[in-house]
Amino acid sequence: MLSQAVAYASSALSCVAALSGKPVLVKEISEACSIPGPYLAKIINTLSRKKIVLTQRGVGGGVLLAKPANDITLFSICEALEDPIIDPRCMLGNERCTDDRACPAHEFCTGYRRDLRQFLERTTIADIAAFENRRRWKMGAH
Repeated sequence: MLSQAVAYASSALSCVAALSGKPVLVKEISEACSIPGPYLAKIINTLSRKKIVLTQRGVGGGVLLAKPANDITLFSICEALEDPIIDPRCMLGNERCTDDRACPAHEFCTGYRRDLRQFLERTTIADIAAFENRRRWKMGAH
C-alpha cells in the first residue's frame, strides 16, 4: 500500500492537472481533496524541491505541474517522497535478499516488486486525473 503522503500527493496533483495549467492555491487543493493544509504544504514543498511541481508566490500564484501530467508517474512521486514501498526490503525482515542469499519469500517478492514497479512506472497523474473526472461526473449525473 502506498504511504499516505503519496496518496495525498497523487490526489493533489490530479486536482492541479485537472485545471489545465492554471496555478492552484494549496488551500484550494487542500479543501478540494480533503487533505490537511499543513501536511499538504509540506508535501508540495518536497515535490517542488524534487522538480515535480512549480510554486509561485503572490497574486496569481499557486501550484503548477513542472511537466505534463502524462510524464509524472506514481513511481516518481514515490521516489520524491521516499515511500518505503519501492525499497527492496526482505518480506521476512532479513537483510536485503539477493538471488545468492534468497529467503523463502524471495521468489514471490521479486515478482511482486517487479509487477508493482511496472504499475507505478506506467500509472501517471493524467491517469488519476481522468479517473477522478469520471468519478465526479458519475456522482453528479445521479
